[in-house]
Amino acid sequence: MAAKQIQQVHSTTPQLGEELRKMIDTGFPMLAMGLISYLKNMILVMCMGRLGSLELAGGALAIGFTNITGYSLLSGLALGMEPLSSQAFGSKNFNMLSLTLQRTIAMLLVVSVPISILWFNLEPLMLWLHQDPMIIHTAAVFCQFAMPDLVANSFLHPLRIYLRCKGTTWPLLWSTLLATLFHIPVVFYLTFTLRLGIQGIAISTYVANFINVLFLLAYTFYTKEQNESTLYKPLATTNLKPSASLGEEWMILLRLAIPSCLAVCLEWWWYEFMILLAGYLDKPQVTLATAAIVIQTTSLMYTLPSALSSSISSRVGNELGAGRPGKARLATDIAIVMAFLASTFGILLTTLGREVWVKIFTTDSEVLELTMTVLPIIGLCELANCPQTTCCGVLRGSARPNIGAFINFYSFYVMGAPLAIIFAFVLRLGFKGLCYGLLAAELACVVSMLVVIYRTDWEKEWAKSKDLVRANGEASYEDLIIKYKGEEFRFCIEDGVDLEK
Repeated sequence: MAAKQIQQVHSTTPQLGEELRKMIDTGFPMLAMGLISYLKNMILVMCMGRLGSLELAGGALAIGFTNITGYSLLSGLALGMEPLSSQAFGSKNFNMLSLTLQRTIAMLLVVSVPISILWFNLEPLMLWLHQDPMIIHTAAVFCQFAMPDLVANSFLHPLRIYLRCKGTTWPLLWSTLLATLFHIPVVFYLTFTLRLGIQGIAISTYVANFINVLFLLAYTFYTKEQNESTLYKPLATTNLKPSASLGEEWMILLRLAIPSCLAVCLEWWWYEFMILLAGYLDKPQVTLATAAIVIQTTSLMYTLPSALSSSISSRVGNELGAGRPGKARLATDIAIVMAFLASTFGILLTTLGREVWVKIFTTDSEVLELTMTVLPIIGLCELANCPQTTCCGVLRGSARPNIGAFINFYSFYVMGAPLAIIFAFVLRLGFKGLCYGLLAAELACVVSMLVVIYRTDWEKEWAKSKDLVRANGEASYEDLIIKYKGEEFRFCIEDGVDLEK
């Protein structure tokens, strides 16, 4: 009977409406968080610009360096806990949920050590590469004062994913908003009133993130489930099956974390590769300025697919963990339709609104002309990027980040990068050629992702989910063992049965 219930895929109007409500309720706070973070970063750049051209150049270099070598790695590795946490919450395995949070934080703290060493030695490394000494010194100072932010992010990313996998996203929004409201006066006070300059900008960033962490820690403490441990009560026992060892459990987390990290970094690094190539084109000042505006534009547009990706990852994981593969498929279908609809925002911004948008950043006629020429191409990229990012969330929620990493590598580096070089330098299309290379990569990526998603056997993914949850903690939801008068009775719980009754 349970098997028949699981195999049915319901798509009635009430269920479509309910799933859409859940997606919006989970995704809207994530979208608002992304916009707040975008505004926060713009304030940082604005403060650097007010300090002077040297601080702006050094700060921009430092932000790019810290993103590539630090923040992208931490955020990517943290995503490895998504399938474990969302499926554990769906199956009510709270021990596994807590243990995954603890281990992910520990993993990120360990990874932060070599990153800190690299940041501390930025100046001699860049001088060895014959970069401008004054710009490098400014960037090195920023990196050294930003090192505590690695610790803050090692807690912040896992806590956000932990709460999101429980369907708790509104507190994440309020926490981010409060921390940002605190950050704005602090950054101006440290930077200009105390005249700390670039150091003040770095300090204000990690202070705000630590405040955010404290808010989230307090929330998790006062709202945790009755039998949940979180971070305040280490697990005395993990109720493991005899065949499962501690090393095997860590390997499961790492096997999910490393591909998740690669999937994030491979796409993130491609934009840095694009900026690097722009410096070798004719009129590099114009192409680099255009590249900077394009990056700001894509960062803003990315808030929509990022929110959808986070939301669908949690929804798919929760439904698979709860033994409802039909609902996981329904959630996937709705999310992909929403992604295609959301991508129209990017097209409108980069076509009808491009002139107003570009003039926010520059008044230079050459930069204006080139940027307005390439923005429609970037809008077409967004038409593919939004659904492919959403599909990445589906793959993470179903514990298949390795597929996403492979598709990203193939699309961006085997197809996109060579085509970008050919278009830009061989066919002499310049910066437009780089954008055409990005478009080719995005199209290859979205087609591959959609093929994988719509060939998914959801019943098979549910079976894999049971094994994944069992391998990391207590028996999953369908097995209930009761001991009575020295004898053991085992029951198979059907989907939808209220255990309390």
